[in-house]
Amino acid sequence: MQTIGLLGGLGWKSSAVYYEALNRGVEERLGGLHSARTVLASVEFAEVTELAAAERWDDVAAVLVAAAQGVERAGADFLLMCTTAYHQVFEQVEAAVDVPVLHLADVVAEACKEAGVSSVGFLGTKFSMTRPFFTDRLAGHGITVHLPDEKHHQELDDVVYGELVHGRVLDSSRRGVVSIIDELWDAGAAGVVLGCTELELLVKQADADIPVFPCTTLHVAAALDRALA
Repeated sequence: MQTIGLLGGLGWKSSAVYYEALNRGVEERLGGLHSARTVLASVEFAEVTELAAAERWDDVAAVLVAAAQGVERAGADFLLMCTTAYHQVFEQVEAAVDVPVLHLADVVAEACKEAGVSSVGFLGTKFSMTRPFFTDRLAGHGITVHLPDEKHHQELDDVVYGELVHGRVLDSSRRGVVSIIDELWDAGAAGVVLGCTELELLVKQADADIPVFPCTTLHVAAALDRALA
């Protein structure tokens, strides 16, 4: 089994989802007392978010590069960034280490292709929806990306940061997000990408009429495939 390096703390609840899912996945695939071999670097979320808010992306990259290099030195065979938003500095992190870094959008694009879906809606935080780092990467794989109407951006942020990160999963918010998915479907999306760990707590495949591609679940599955190959 290879050792999976995790760049976490962005925020820690998402990292905990990754850690639990990786270990449950190994347990399910291998049985018995097997668990995932992982090395985790957890950065200080407030520090990084303040840098990002000030558009100090070189400094954000420096924090994550240092974390990635530490994980590599600790024996990781490949790395995951346990966040969507901070894939903004993926290229800097990738260039600073000698082991592979699995880009979340590459994993999602592969899942879309396997499902025969070439046009998707993308739901995430306002930051991830309004920056090109993720959607352009999907487009580079030949995936057409549809974004929600701008009026929904703050609505999604409020659901993620005002409810889901605090463990509040409300049926009213689920209905609202499903309504946005229906709008994306009407706009031509043949599937929808849940580009935020917390949204996976709210929306399941059974809630939508089109295929749902949950980023974190797919990222974990790709890591398990690689670690156990």
